Amino acid sequence: MAESIILPTNATKSEIYQGLMPQLKALTDGEKNLVANLANIAAALKEAFNFFWVGFYIVENNQLVLGPFQGPVACTRIAFGRGVCGTTWKEKRTINVADVNQFPGHIACSEHSKSEIVVPIIKDGEVRLILDIDSDKYSSFDEVDEQYLNQLANLVASFA
Repeated sequence: MAESIILPTNATKSEIYQGLMPQLKALTDGEKNLVANLANIAAALKEAFNFFWVGFYIVENNQLVLGPFQGPVACTRIAFGRGVCGTTWKEKRTINVADVNQFPGHIACSEHSKSEIVVPIIKDGEVRLILDIDSDKYSSFDEVDEQYLNQLANLVASFA
């Protein structure tokens, strides 16, 4: 597959995800380099939805370490159980936060972040990576995002 993503125009969020998912699978199929795959996925999500920030954190030495991302500079390390990302890691579940200011212990990497969805990437029962997506608008994420981003987490787990 060429290194480009074709997105439908005038489409619903669900239709964009439906068009994007097989392209992400094709883009990562056969590529063994984790950083390359994560970088392309972050770029494709940013391009498709114009999210404020899209990126991955990698579990390393009992902390989350910043991986490939698209957007402004970010927190480099996050402790287990701290903030939305650390809590997602601890609880091994997707967390969708409509207003980050209302999340206890939220880590403000950017004052412009208003809502956030964080998805664990689990392999062999352990969280290996975290997919973190921020919006500069409140209540940006819904069940559609949760459904497709959890599918994406399964794809990433297959090569992580």
